[in-house]
Amino acid sequence: MSVTAKRTARNGKAGIGGKGRLHRDHLIFLAFVAPNFLLLGLFTYWPMVYQSYLSLTRWDLISPTKQFVGLENYVVLFGGQEFQRVLFNTFYFTGTVLLGSIVLGLGLAVLLNQRLRGRNIVRSVVFAPVILSGAAIGLVWAYIFDPTYGLMRVLLGAIGLSSPSWLTDTKWAMPAIIIVYLWKNLGYSAIVYLAGLQNIPQDLYEAARVDGATPWQSFRNVTLPQLSPTTFFIVVTTILGSFQAFDIIAVMTKGGPVNATTTMVWYLYEEGFVAFRAGRAAAAAMILFVLMLAVTLVQVRYLQRRVHYS
Repeated sequence: MSVTAKRTARNGKAGIGGKGRLHRDHLIFLAFVAPNFLLLGLFTYWPMVYQSYLSLTRWDLISPTKQFVGLENYVVLFGGQEFQRVLFNTFYFTGTVLLGSIVLGLGLAVLLNQRLRGRNIVRSVVFAPVILSGAAIGLVWAYIFDPTYGLMRVLLGAIGLSSPSWLTDTKWAMPAIIIVYLWKNLGYSAIVYLAGLQNIPQDLYEAARVDGATPWQSFRNVTLPQLSPTTFFIVVTTILGSFQAFDIIAVMTKGGPVNATTTMVWYLYEEGFVAFRAGRAAAAAMILFVLMLAVTLVQVRYLQRRVHYS
């Protein structure tokens, strides 16, 4: 056999061996990712597909058959004033919580970033409500808001004000829920902002002082732009979390009084597990999913343009 023929045969064997190794690597990759895809499809995508089917039916969770009604559930939801009030409550609650989380969280982070005695203990105390049970917090705050015996009555009385009926007055029920939800989650935004503040290079502040910038100008022109990635993260997580708020509402008001605190999640719970209208609850859940997806896409598409990562 000539030298050229031997080289050709050797290269052919090497090529076959290379293809075999590549095929084996593909099989190993599939072996690792297949369980993840299987679990993701079983517990995420399949429930979503089944829920979209349920939203087109009329079912009471008990009957063995489901009546297909098409878009009737969606027509009923959008055509009723009750659901319109639920949408308003959801956006009002989410918007107020978002604004409070950004403003109060940033202010608290700036305070905790100062060289104060015992600040590490204060940081732990501020973050503690985040890890507590929402149901337990709601129960405690229900007593605090009690207009007859609650602590809020004492605090307001000290400045000459009477305590309103926080949880039974339609004007005060939603503000009460917002106060509790902010108190529980404020530590989260404060700690995230604190991490962002500590990652800002000090050279930027020194350059601003050399240029004669005041503390407010340094905050506006250095701190806020450098915190834009942190703010973007807080905006996304706070909106998604607020859309799904449930435990505090369930314990403190149960959506009342007169649907004053009924948000999307509580509404679909009542429709599905109280009124046994699974189809309508599934339709509400699909609307909530579309709203959350749309809000997230808008944030990624437009807000991320104003984020500075340098």
